[in-house]
Amino acid sequence: MRRFLCLLLLLFVGAAAVQAAPARSVLVLGDSLSAAHNIATEQGWVHLLEVRLGKMVPPWALVNASISGETSLSGRNRLPALLATYRPAVVVIELGANDGLQGLPLAQLRDNLVAMVSAAQATHARVLLLGIELPVNYGPQYRDDLRAIYADLAKQKHVGLLPFLLDGVALQPALMQDDGLHPTAAGEPRVLANVWAVLQPLLNG
Repeated sequence: MRRFLCLLLLLFVGAAAVQAAPARSVLVLGDSLSAAHNIATEQGWVHLLEVRLGKMVPPWALVNASISGETSLSGRNRLPALLATYRPAVVVIELGANDGLQGLPLAQLRDNLVAMVSAAQATHARVLLLGIELPVNYGPQYRDDLRAIYADLAKQKHVGLLPFLLDGVALQPALMQDDGLHPTAAGEPRVLANVWAVLQPLLNG
């Protein structure tokens, strides 16, 4: 009888531990495109993703560490502490737009992205890069070189890639804010659809 009660207690404790186990998490490290710039937080694609992840079985948690104005260097500096604190299974890196808009050297952007991907992979996290396109007035060479950074890095480091976060949104005036850089609330579900197409395989990996 005593052995039976002990086994029953062990089963109960084990079941409770499973129920109390923390959800697997996705860390999003980005700039204003991931920080719901000039719209309500709950309308942004990251929050919409959080809702979708929370409905999965078992559920995933989401940590949005995005800050408007973030550059790749500041993201690189913040990432180690975020990895140590949240221990995410998947890291989504959406950085580089502000580097490009400021005309910063693309070699520095590449170095920072490499460092972030390497840091995430060192914790055994899977990585997704979200690329961005610059306005045409930045010239074809600079725009092409920026685009190539994401493509080359994804191939070399074997990580997921969304070449253009705002695909299907950026050229639709009704889906973009007056600044021409950030989606409206109406455009955010399309942004989520773009991300989900490449993120979902990483969740199942």
